Amino acid sequence: MSRENRPLIGINVDVISSPRKKHSMFRLGSGYCDSILAAGGIPLIIPSILKETDMDAILDKLDGFILSGGADMDPRRNNQSMHPTIQMMAPRREDSDRSLVRKIIERKMPVLGIGLGMQQMNVAMGGSLMLHIPEEMPRCMPHMDPSDDFHRHLALLQPNSRLQEIYGGDELRVNSSHHQAVKTLGAGLKVGALAPDGIIEAIEHEDAGWFYIGVQWHPESESGTALDSQLFECFVQSCGAENSMKESLELAA
Repeated sequence: MSRENRPLIGINVDVISSPRKKHSMFRLGSGYCDSILAAGGIPLIIPSILKETDMDAILDKLDGFILSGGADMDPRRNNQSMHPTIQMMAPRREDSDRSLVRKIIERKMPVLGIGLGMQQMNVAMGGSLMLHIPEEMPRCMPHMDPSDDFHRHLALLQPNSRLQEIYGGDELRVNSSHHQAVKTLGAGLKVGALAPDGIIEAIEHEDAGWFYIGVQWHPESESGTALDSQLFECFVQSCGAENSMKESLELAA
């Protein structure tokens, strides 16, 4: 891939309120950008955008998108009840993200969802979430440890899944820090990986030609593994194919 046509990949950001300073800030872990750069792409940090015309103008210039992790979605907007363990994301981010994910789906843009991003991808396709894993599955294994940022467990890669093709083998050890999970799959989606207790750890689209993958773990984190680089490399390659197709269409026009 030449320097001139490296794919441009957007990344959404978290919105952090600061009551003392009476203003909010955008925040994103550096691992997202570092991982894209290492895989050969160019990361572009995209703020929360409320005007759809502005969002369309930005997406027109991008070849793919990473939906980053963050706090919880407002369950009431997903036709579910509030739960005391929920820590909701800022309304500005949620409004922007819902529109963003819908537009990504409409465009069939290559997309990689991480943590919250995977859950948003599932909900956008009509799926549902477990609001608190320990309550809905009391006998489940631990999926987070507030005292250990490097908590890990096994993820079982599903046969004939794209995740299995990307990572190789049948299982991998993933970092884990979540209290919610995919409950029912959205339309057109299938399981890419499961935890040993049956919790869905990854989703992907049934259309093998569309890179639509979400993972519950954080491959961009310092607690990720060397194998996680393969996920970003395959994603960037898919975005590169999108870039080449755009260039061909422009030349033909």
